[in-house]
Amino acid sequence: MDNRLKEIIDNSKNIVFFGGAGVSTESNIPDFRSESGLYNAQRKYGRSPEEMLSHSFFVSHTDTFFDYYKNNLIYLEAEPNKAHRALAKLEKEGKLKAVITQNIDGLHQKAGSRNVFELHGSVLRNYCMDCGEFYDVEYIMDDSNCKGGIPKCKKCGGTVKPDVVLYEEALDEDCMMGAIRAIQQADTMIIGGTSLVVYPAAGLIRYFGGNKLVLINKQATPYDSQADLVINDSIGKVMDLD
Repeated sequence: MDNRLKEIIDNSKNIVFFGGAGVSTESNIPDFRSESGLYNAQRKYGRSPEEMLSHSFFVSHTDTFFDYYKNNLIYLEAEPNKAHRALAKLEKEGKLKAVITQNIDGLHQKAGSRNVFELHGSVLRNYCMDCGEFYDVEYIMDDSNCKGGIPKCKKCGGTVKPDVVLYEEALDEDCMMGAIRAIQQADTMIIGGTSLVVYPAAGLIRYFGGNKLVLINKQATPYDSQADLVINDSIGKVMDLD
């Protein structure tokens, strides 16, 4: 672990971590917003990822939505990386109080983190839009549960929707408020793997009034000048506790 970061962690009692796509890309989960992700979406579907992952597209082109979603957002073979494992260890030690993530892959929980605020939901959770019946990710990936490529509820026949926040949809209010409370109580906030340009999640930084703000990202962010420590490197490498 970076020595400057280690010193800040050693002197902290209430750390909150806020992470974005860069945390997951180190587990070989591609960022659909990247240049290659944009290119692949345009080439195959003639549309942008943002359009295909919007609420209105889900409603009007449900079959195409699921074709794109299953092939580009679900990576069941992905495993937690060094950053996920380091955060879980810090939580176990009582240093880290919460993980706030923009990712939807469930890898923080898989690594052992317990107090995780998933701002954009999770691909691991799915529910029937009509009766509310819950389904895991394996259910919607099984073609035998689908009609015309669309997962259907075995109880009522309704469409099964992923519990992810699509474009045009509001973030879950309880999740957002929990994340804000955790940030307000923190003495140290570590932000990693995000360019801090996707709102409203990026606006969470304004609720932090603690002692140390740390930014870990390969590229510069608009908030670098406000941070006590900026590290432009791989978050797995920086957070590595091994």
